[in-house]
Amino acid sequence: MPTSRHDGHGHGHSHGSSGLPDVPVGPRARAVVYGSLLVALVVTVIGLIVLWPRGELPVLQTAPDGASYQRMTVTAVDPDSADATISAEDGAGTTVTVQLGAEYLDVLHPGDAIRVLVLDPTLTGGTPTAIFVDLVRGPPMLLMALVLGVLVLVVARLRGLGALLGLAVSVVGVLWFTVPALAEGRPALAVALVTSAALMFVLLYLAHGVSLRTSTALLGTLGGLLATGLLAAWATGATHLTGLSGENALDLRQLAPEANLRGILLCGIVLAGLGVLNDVTITQAAAVWEMRALSPAAARWDLFRGGMRVGRDHIASTVYTVAFAYLGAALPLVMLVAMSDRTLLDTLTSGEIAEEIVRTLVGSIGLVLAIPLTTAVAAVLVPGPQRAEVPAVG
Repeated sequence: MPTSRHDGHGHGHSHGSSGLPDVPVGPRARAVVYGSLLVALVVTVIGLIVLWPRGELPVLQTAPDGASYQRMTVTAVDPDSADATISAEDGAGTTVTVQLGAEYLDVLHPGDAIRVLVLDPTLTGGTPTAIFVDLVRGPPMLLMALVLGVLVLVVARLRGLGALLGLAVSVVGVLWFTVPALAEGRPALAVALVTSAALMFVLLYLAHGVSLRTSTALLGTLGGLLATGLLAAWATGATHLTGLSGENALDLRQLAPEANLRGILLCGIVLAGLGVLNDVTITQAAAVWEMRALSPAAARWDLFRGGMRVGRDHIASTVYTVAFAYLGAALPLVMLVAMSDRTLLDTLTSGEIAEEIVRTLVGSIGLVLAIPLTTAVAAVLVPGPQRAEVPAVG
């Protein structure tokens, strides 16, 4: 009977979450991976300390003095008025009349919850006056979030829980660090790279567990992030993108005059490609590890070629996935472009459209570069080919 091989720590093969035997890894490979990640972690922590915002985030006041936002319930809709006129009341029974555009006639019905801006009665002659702001969409959105959370936990179990925790950490991290740092005018490329690296250190280990396989994917992700950040910095300058084409750009400039709008655009490009980049690096690292587990005698070059066959399929699907994601998000803008009397080249290179195209191109280039990088790192770090042991005769 062939004897089982043991790694440098004296442990035999065990079965991981994939159902395939774990691949024993030598101390040198572990030292290279964790040493490299330790350096990256130290740089990230120093970046967080240096770039951490010192002041308070500016507050955008959307309600005039004496006014307040309130939630009310629609009690009646009058479709015969010049505009859509609705009656609404709050929990205390106070009733107000609200006028809004006729396009809401098919949307609002008695019993719907709306958010209104109630003006100071002393400014309106003592009559309760309210301005329609928006519909209340919180309950159905919360329901969808709960359904997603339950499905993720049921299907992915502990890894799903890690992914959900990682999502919460990402939102908190962007709101606590990235947004205030950009508002204070911190260097956008540095903020983008430090934010992305810090989030990846937390997200990958939370969602996929602490292992050399995950660490290899993290190395590939950090390399792809660096390439994406440098490319985004070059692209925003070379294409003369200003960040002024968005509808909120002028408001942002007035509220946070120290913020660099082009820098905010650059940071957004890097963050936009973060999720897809993480996905491809995890897949590539896992593919190489699984191939080593199934083919202990395969040469490293064969592992790299096999991983790249998986990677090429991933590239083919991911590139148009990214494109469709941006296309769907900007569909109203695409419709306006399609109906424009300008030439196709003129419209594609106009400010807001160019921003979306550059975002798609930079993200796609970053993930394409990350695939061979991660595959090569994984192929080098997995144990070398094992020779089959021949049983002694006699």
